[in-house]
Amino acid sequence: MPQNIYGYIRVSSRDQNEDRQLIAMREKDVPEKNIFTDKQSGKDFERPQYKKLLRKLKRDDLLYVKSIDRLGRNYEEIQNQWRVLTKEKGIDICVIDMPLLDTRRGKDLVGTFVSDIVLQVLSFVAENERTNIRQRQAEGIAAAKARGIRFGRPPKPLPENFQSACQRWKAGLITGTAAAKECGMPLSSFRYRAEIYEKATFL
Repeated sequence: MPQNIYGYIRVSSRDQNEDRQLIAMREKDVPEKNIFTDKQSGKDFERPQYKKLLRKLKRDDLLYVKSIDRLGRNYEEIQNQWRVLTKEKGIDICVIDMPLLDTRRGKDLVGTFVSDIVLQVLSFVAENERTNIRQRQAEGIAAAKARGIRFGRPPKPLPENFQSACQRWKAGLITGTAAAKECGMPLSSFRYRAEIYEKATFL
């Protein structure tokens, strides 16, 4: 029997739901106080709850994770952390969704060999999926921008005297600095908004 049983849960953002992972931990009888949850990217292991868990783990403890991508999404980092956990810490790990990744079984040479291969394949898949997610996000943003969807905070409304100040500046009657001051705007902002205004006027 292990000394203590722990569970590690990770979701990529605060609005994602961790219920599925939590249910899996309860089914494995992991005590609530021994479940550690991070809500951030799996790109590295700089996560507060994971670090806290790492300090708690002692030799012969057992750690459950729902799937290998919940542990992380960086190929090399997953390999390194697996070594830290199993070799340096001396704990057992069970990946619930992949029974072949249960270090309590097959501790002989063949079992270790199979586990290592499975770990490498799943780690690669986890990182590859992260890369694909980022690519899909970038493509989605680019497509949205092409459709005219704007991201970020909406621009502040232009002051009432902006059109007048802009026209006088364009006509050379006042300097850009004076026009920006009249409108209560930084010069860079005034020039930027004037350029957009001019383009919109001639559309």
